[in-house]
Amino acid sequence: MSVEEQVIENAKNGKLLTHKCTDCGYLHLSTAYFCRECGSKGFEDVLLEGTGEIATYTIITVAPAGFEKYTPYAFVVLKLDNSDLRISGFMAGIATPSDLPVGTRAKITGFDERGIIIEKQ
Repeated sequence: MSVEEQVIENAKNGKLLTHKCTDCGYLHLSTAYFCRECGSKGFEDVLLEGTGEIATYTIITVAPAGFEKYTPYAFVVLKLDNSDLRISGFMAGIATPSDLPVGTRAKITGFDERGIIIEKQ
């Protein structure tokens, strides 16, 4: 199974596949080829719970072709618990900033044609 397929399958189960450097322990998203901290190419897979808090987002009211049925929605950045990692994804039903204050607790709940799905906890 490719890394992309593994990321998708784990997201469907509310998890995030990451890579931990086997030399220095620095945690990366699964797309890393070299450690950002020490330059090593050695990694081991680590699954994180897909929970955290909203760091920032953009509300989409005029969607690109094929996504009109989902508006309004937010493209969010989720800062994951117990790490410095951030992952972006789709959150449905967000029309105004009052619908999603920065810092709101959220979690990865799936993956589909929109990408990683994130919902409020």
